[in-house]
Amino acid sequence: MTNLLNRFFDSQRKYFEPGAKLERLNALFEAFETVFLATGETTSSGPHVRDSLDVKRFMVLVIVSLMPAFFFGLYNTGYQSNIVSGLSPDFMSAMTRGLRIVMPLVIVSYTVGFFWELLFAAIRRHNISEGFFVTALLFPMTLPPTIPLWQAAIGISFGVIFGKEVFGGTGRNFLNPALTGRAFLFFAYPVKMTGDAVWTAVASSKETAVDAITAATPLSLASATERFSSIQDTLSGSGYSFMKLFVGNYPGSIGGTSALFSLIGAVFLLILGIISYRILIGGIIGVLATGILLNIVATEASTPWFSLNPSYHLVMGGIAFALAFMATEPVSAPDMNKSKWFYGFAIGALTVLIRVFNPAFPEGAMLAVLFMNLFAPLLDHIEVKIRLGKRIPNV
Repeated sequence: MTNLLNRFFDSQRKYFEPGAKLERLNALFEAFETVFLATGETTSSGPHVRDSLDVKRFMVLVIVSLMPAFFFGLYNTGYQSNIVSGLSPDFMSAMTRGLRIVMPLVIVSYTVGFFWELLFAAIRRHNISEGFFVTALLFPMTLPPTIPLWQAAIGISFGVIFGKEVFGGTGRNFLNPALTGRAFLFFAYPVKMTGDAVWTAVASSKETAVDAITAATPLSLASATERFSSIQDTLSGSGYSFMKLFVGNYPGSIGGTSALFSLIGAVFLLILGIISYRILIGGIIGVLATGILLNIVATEASTPWFSLNPSYHLVMGGIAFALAFMATEPVSAPDMNKSKWFYGFAIGALTVLIRVFNPAFPEGAMLAVLFMNLFAPLLDHIEVKIRLGKRIPNV
């Protein structure tokens, strides 16, 4: 099979080489070839890097790490939809329903995003970056299942163009492209990105009853908890135990509700050395430390958020997903080790602070990651300056 593919691509390469009629489509040809075959190019002189983990394999492993959260997202999306629509909640029915809701969004994300990737690759005459395949999967996983397909197309377009390509493409962007696209939709189309109704896709025959039967998300319940009441009691009274929140079986974004499956993906990437444990652990410490500090300063006049058990912040909403797959993205994160600790800590702390002090943004994780993306280069610069300042000058 490999020999057959080799012969096919070798026979077609001449049509895409410089000077040929299809020269401008060379990036597309290279993209398809690298999907099926590893490059046969080798360096003729040193230095030689001996490492089996090239960019393509790097991105493939990230996609593999996303599969637990993605497949759970398919099930949970279908399950929540069937429950609200009065349909069977069994596993196969939920998965079937989830596929019908989620896969059109994934197809739109890949199709539209690939168009822009191909266009910029043709204009700049460079190969298509494999990083797009991760972005195109992450983006729909951060969306509510009810988002219109045309808005998803606009969102991935904005993320690819203004979150990456305007800065020169993969490796030169300082913002996470998937979160950039989501943030654009959040501010451009808030009606379709906020509120309890957007997190559960209702069968068309049941749409008239959506306001009466759609379940509230844990974050909205927490924000609506009355003063002098306990958020934990409110969540428990609505059927949201800590374990249910940890597993992620509640209405929310397609792939971001499960702390359990986000953790599984993160551990997989940590074992392979693809992401930094400093950012991940720093983020967890930031969430817990900020939550504990708020517990300490809480008074009777404080909002219920101040008294919330800090561990609940880690299992509600998309903070676990953001820390595992967004904050740890190597391009938009700092490179220096101490900067990574501070970067992760700040994302966790900001997430909690946004949730507590700004009820308009009950999630917080998206804004926290994007905000710290802006400061990542500065953090690296400060650490380098500090290190250079400690050196003994040569005399």
